[in-house]
Amino acid sequence: MPPEHASAPAAQRVSRLTPARLAPVAVIVLVAAVVFATGAHHHLSLETLVRHRDALSAFVDAHYAAALAAFMAVYITAVSLSIPGALILTITGGFLFGVMAGGAAVVVAGTTGASIIFLIARSAFGEYVVRRAGPRLSKILDGFCADAFSYLLFLRLVPIFPFFLVNLAPALVGVRLRTFVAATALGIIPATFVFASVGAGLDSVIHAQAYAYHACLAAGRAECRVDFDPGAALTPQLIGALVALGLLALVPVVVKRLSARRPGSERRSDSE
Repeated sequence: MPPEHASAPAAQRVSRLTPARLAPVAVIVLVAAVVFATGAHHHLSLETLVRHRDALSAFVDAHYAAALAAFMAVYITAVSLSIPGALILTITGGFLFGVMAGGAAVVVAGTTGASIIFLIARSAFGEYVVRRAGPRLSKILDGFCADAFSYLLFLRLVPIFPFFLVNLAPALVGVRLRTFVAATALGIIPATFVFASVGAGLDSVIHAQAYAYHACLAAGRAECRVDFDPGAALTPQLIGALVALGLLALVPVVVKRLSARRPGSERRSDSE
């Protein structure tokens, strides 16, 4: 299978980074800067969920489809702008819509947001980077792109790689959009439904925390917090299971490499 990054003739058409190609990147950076400067990203928290729990639940009950669409729009925006809070939003999705609907909404929204930033980065920098890669780097890119699905699936499954970084890196080396979308959608499913299930069972925790939280606010205290660590769901057993799935995704790559080293493999390739 030929490498997935841009062909030489296509890459040769890209001589420089033009303002038109960089404009979408500038917009994303500007909007993200405004969000962080105004502190709007702090609203993606369990405190916000506790504070507006009754209003959110009532809105979902009265306008389910609109609430689900609004939730997905917020999730897509957060991922597109690389704003921290995807974990809280995933838990919120499970809490508001249940494990199946909330988890499915997160998978679709997360994949959509990741694809948006992937396309913007690829349009601005992808061919430019590939064209300027030296012979050694080009060989590495060829190897990565030839098995891009397996590598991306591994990166998505193992929860130690920043989500935004896995959105950007494939765009810079010329991975195809369909490969990126398929690996992203499949790779985020396990952790998504784990945290959506955490959210679905969070009602009792929120009910217990709400009284103390509101009492803290009423007392005029500045440091009122919800005493719940969503990261606690990442148990060693769960991390081990996700790593095992990630390693399983690399099995086709290992088999391919081992097969290529067998005696006679080169002669068979030449004859084909």
